[in-house]
Amino acid sequence: MSLKAFHVVFISASALLAFGLAAWCFGAGELAQGAPRTAGGVAAVAAGLGLACYEAWFVRKMRRLS
Repeated sequence: MSLKAFHVVFISASALLAFGLAAWCFGAGELAQGAPRTAGGVAAVAAGLGLACYEAWFVRKMRRLS
């Protein structure tokens, strides 16, 4: 596996983990609702979206270089 392919796989996995964390934060139910858990969910969604945008940018850049 090339370094470029590993980078894409790693960023994809990171984005999926961020969205999974957001789902856990928002779906925790009655265990511990509150501002910290909601803030964590919002931050995880923002991180996931940022990683997805970065991955799209990276793939476009690599296509132009190759």
